[in-house]
Amino acid sequence: MLFNRHKSQLPSADEALGGRAERPFAVPERHTVLGNALLGPYPDGLLVADFGLGCFWGAERIFWQAPGVWTTLVGYQGGHTPHPTYEEVCSGLTGHTEAVRVVYDPKTTSYGELLRLFWESHDPTQGFRQGNDVGTQYRSALYTHSADQAAEAETSRAGYQSVLTSSGYGEITTELLPAGPFYPAEAYHQQYLDKNPAGYCGIGGTGVSCPIGVARVAD
Repeated sequence: MLFNRHKSQLPSADEALGGRAERPFAVPERHTVLGNALLGPYPDGLLVADFGLGCFWGAERIFWQAPGVWTTLVGYQGGHTPHPTYEEVCSGLTGHTEAVRVVYDPKTTSYGELLRLFWESHDPTQGFRQGNDVGTQYRSALYTHSADQAAEAETSRAGYQSVLTSSGYGEITTELLPAGPFYPAEAYHQQYLDKNPAGYCGIGGTGVSCPIGVARVAD
């Protein structure tokens, strides 16, 4: 993506840009594909999951196409700078990664199935890069919203590491942390590949299937 500064080291909180008290741009009200609200509060019974797997343009499309997903939006997560801009994130001085927030119906899909999509849609062993996209903002990440999500993510990571190792890949570098602030990205990033069908995607997996997280329907 544009403005890539090829940063390879995360800044500390003291080194990070200062940011601002409010978002400096507007975010669209509704999803251009699904038609639902981008920002919460969301309807009762829906759950939230956050994923970082490289360029968020292609990553978001993977999730909005999945059954049971109510809405998706892209943004910045895992860093220090409040309400960053895209250019600031790409400077490597905010500490954020490009992330996708997925709001889903647990009666139709599961967190395990979303994890399967996550693992199979990128290479989680590449550190601060994803393919040709190089920089801390492209790191693999899982930001969990409950103890159950955290436990399932850990189990899923261990299971996928096993099959990756058998296939000749190295150690998974995915950041796994409780969800902190999620800052929505600028309007032109939201559902970018719906607005620009021939636009840059940058997402590609290892070709190794994930044995953990088989889709199930909640009781």
